[in-house]
Amino acid sequence: MSLTGLLKAVATQPAFIRLAESRVATAVAPTSLAPVLLAQLCAPAPVGASRRLLVVTATGREADDLAEVLRALVPDREVAVFPSWETLPHERLSPSLDTVGRRVAILRRLAHADSADALIAPIDILIASVRAVLQPMAAGLGDVDPVRITHGMNVDLIGLVERLVELGYERNDLVERRGQFAVRGGILDVFPPPDEHPLRVEFWGDVVEEIRTFSVADQRSLELAHHGLFAPPVRELLLTAKVRERARLLASSAPEVADVAARIAEGLHVEGMETLIPVLVDGMVTLPELIDPSSTLVLIEPERLRTRAHDLERTAAEFLAASWHNAAVGNQTPIDLAGASYLSVAEILDLTDARSMPRIMITALASDVELLDARDDEVIDFEATAANSYRGDASLAFTDIAKWAKASWRVVLASEGHGSAERFVESLSGEDIPARLVDSLDDEPQPGVVSVTTASMAHGFVHAGCALAVLTETDIVGQRSSTKDMRRMPSSRRRTIDPLTLAKGDFVVHEQHGVGRYVEMAKREVGGASREYLVVEYAPSKRGQPADRLYVPTDQLDLVTRYIGGESPSVHRLGGADWEKSKGRARKAVKQIAGELIKLYAARQATKGHAFGADTPWQRELEDAFAYVETPDQLSCIDEVKVDMQREVPMDRLICGDVGYGKTEIAVRAAFKAVQDGKQVAVLVPTTLLVQQHLSTFAERYAPFPLKVAGLSRFNTDKEAREVVAGLGDGTVDVVIGTHRMLTANVRFKDLGLVILDEEQRFGVEHKEHLKALRTNVDVLAMSATPIPRTLEMAVTGIREMSVIQTPPEERLPVLTFVGPYDDRQISAAIRRELLREGQIFFIHNRVESIEKVAARLRDLVPEARFATAHGQMNESTLEQVIVDFWDGQIDVLVCTTIVESGIDIANANTLIVDRADTFGLSQLHQLRGRVGRGRERAYAYFLYNADKPMTETAHERLVTIAQNTDLGSGMRIAMKDLEIRGAGNLLGGEQSGHIADVGFDLYVRLVGEALA
Repeated sequence: MSLTGLLKAVATQPAFIRLAESRVATAVAPTSLAPVLLAQLCAPAPVGASRRLLVVTATGREADDLAEVLRALVPDREVAVFPSWETLPHERLSPSLDTVGRRVAILRRLAHADSADALIAPIDILIASVRAVLQPMAAGLGDVDPVRITHGMNVDLIGLVERLVELGYERNDLVERRGQFAVRGGILDVFPPPDEHPLRVEFWGDVVEEIRTFSVADQRSLELAHHGLFAPPVRELLLTAKVRERARLLASSAPEVADVAARIAEGLHVEGMETLIPVLVDGMVTLPELIDPSSTLVLIEPERLRTRAHDLERTAAEFLAASWHNAAVGNQTPIDLAGASYLSVAEILDLTDARSMPRIMITALASDVELLDARDDEVIDFEATAANSYRGDASLAFTDIAKWAKASWRVVLASEGHGSAERFVESLSGEDIPARLVDSLDDEPQPGVVSVTTASMAHGFVHAGCALAVLTETDIVGQRSSTKDMRRMPSSRRRTIDPLTLAKGDFVVHEQHGVGRYVEMAKREVGGASREYLVVEYAPSKRGQPADRLYVPTDQLDLVTRYIGGESPSVHRLGGADWEKSKGRARKAVKQIAGELIKLYAARQATKGHAFGADTPWQRELEDAFAYVETPDQLSCIDEVKVDMQREVPMDRLICGDVGYGKTEIAVRAAFKAVQDGKQVAVLVPTTLLVQQHLSTFAERYAPFPLKVAGLSRFNTDKEAREVVAGLGDGTVDVVIGTHRMLTANVRFKDLGLVILDEEQRFGVEHKEHLKALRTNVDVLAMSATPIPRTLEMAVTGIREMSVIQTPPEERLPVLTFVGPYDDRQISAAIRRELLREGQIFFIHNRVESIEKVAARLRDLVPEARFATAHGQMNESTLEQVIVDFWDGQIDVLVCTTIVESGIDIANANTLIVDRADTFGLSQLHQLRGRVGRGRERAYAYFLYNADKPMTETAHERLVTIAQNTDLGSGMRIAMKDLEIRGAGNLLGGEQSGHIADVGFDLYVRLVGEALA
């Protein structure tokens, strides 16, 4: 994909030539023209000025989007993005290892660039958000040597491991995310942040024999990594001997930070320790000070930058007050932490002016020039306008395109995908507008012909002076799908126990030896080779003797599971008969269940349904248009569903997966497949909000195809409901999404082929009777976001197949979780931090009678934010309007009850604050946390309690569990803990829970599977 032809189209225009020659200038142009201006400044002659650039944008997302367009405009130039921390400088949260590693890799390229080395090649265009530019960082990070290994090198593995630890890498049993490493014998796995895949280094003695990439999802080796291993530091505060000594002195002189400083002195990485960087390192610098002074500083929309900088300074100061109040201003030993605070835009401009750096500002408003005192700059007006937003009105868009083509303008239409590009060419040709499909726009666009190409551009522009119009798919259709980010790889499925999640004394179950207590991980030498073992303690073989110990090698961890079963179990003896008896009793009970299951399964096999056909080209086009990389689990679930649908036996499958793991996309594809065979689809959901959510998702995914999707819930007017019911009867409605209102007697389908149930366990008994009537010869796909053990009863005692999604989606990051007492300062700082990145906030308060009072208090705390309330007792039209306004971004903070627990999926809402979290159930807290973290930004969850009121032991245990289980896919562990807190008696009835207590939950489920095999 190349757009270099656009530069050739503007190269000879006077305004572009003036900008290329200017040292200090202000360009008046729409933001959508900015990529072309930047590309021209950087591109080699004759189309450009061959400059190096530091470009400052208002947000990190804008920086990423700009980089993608620039890589298409100047493919032979090195474009890089310098990311900002996800956290603020004074928060008690550390930035992710991934982010820090990518930052330090860029700093290395700035300090030690080498054009002969692709890994540290000089950067031509460096793009950074204003937040990344204004934040001071420790000096000298670019001079810290990364770990570099290539094939054939002699390397001391022990020394290498020590070096990785020094650079901040975390040691794990399995490498699952960036910043981790693992050692097994002569194999080192490590995941450096700059790489798309983790790397596996195989040693023969001390010689590096092979370096390959490998898959996180299944840990299998992939292809040779010819560039070798390049692992930069993943911490910006490196715990050198000097830093540890300073921390030791600080711990004794500043009591308010003693807890953090003392642990740093011991060489331990502490959450939020980066706040102490100003008092532990020598010197702080900002990004512009590290750039070659001959580079040009480019500010895009300077007034937005100044506003954002002001907000950043204020919010960082609030966090300093809320998180480190005593340390910063306490009477005992105040220390100066302000060195980590953001600078202002004016201070950055003074720094760059002192270094005589050229500066260009790009603004859509001429008034911005005066606001930043740039009156002496050369002002260049490009006389261009942003492209119209046609919001789906294709006829209006085609009218404008026809007018430009007739006037011999050069018209470029940039589409997100190849399928939509082909459809645009067909549609334009159908309107008698000359159009051609161009794989790569290397040459200047042809006048009078629309050049349709694939490119990831947000918006286009119209430049009359160049007779050039560039439109994007977003401009015409009105919405843009998220771009695929191949860097974000799915995490692995957890099949084996993770020793790092075990605490000494935890009960575990070994499949062959029974229940024991976890002691530690230990290293032992056997036959001259050192191996790591998980140590499990069992009851002594004789009374009065010490306990027996079992050493389980790390390659046999699949035999060990954590014990789940309510009360503390009795520990078995190694080699005793008790364990075999317990397993025998459980097996016998399981066989009885298996017999009933087999009868039910045989009855189901006797029923005949519709066998759907193979995938159509449209099906493949729909799937190719999915904006994300499918996880391995998603792909296997989709395949299982399709195989079921293509059989004559009616499908009855349950999809289980954690919150936001991509179950809806499976439903979208299954429904589309059914419609391709001329069948209708009913999607049944428990709440009206979820109807709106799914309606929006399905409509967006099906927009390019001739399908009709309708909603049926209490949000419909009587007239709308009658039209939908009539459409179902005559077959004009293909997919209907609705609540139990769909189950009323007056709703008749012309040819129903598939029923999709979301959260089936939330429907009442009456509704399930109606469903049984619907189910006779119809395929049924049920989905549950409820953690897996809750739905076990349906999967084990029902007749349905079950698919599990355990792998997180490609862009999901764990939600940063804070559990603590309610504090107004913390809340206002958290809200303002989210507003800084133009995000939205859920504030959960679960008492309808006091919700307005809480909203009023929040308005006083953060008057600049836009607030609204939502709860189940509001009338339907008001509630719908509030939710729609929140979706549309017209509300910043939604103060609501748990009405949002399932259903609202807003990628832009990335901060959750739960008031009185101690009054919520564990799975409820987990579901609520799943409402955030669905977009590209790092999400935050604050679970707050009233410090003045006593908390029950159970509530305390719940909050501890939610705080500890923040990893992606932790829903399973949370549900297991829930079983432990409540006991397993209500899972399969009293009789079965006794057997679960004997052998542990995991092994019980395995025995059921064996009996059915």
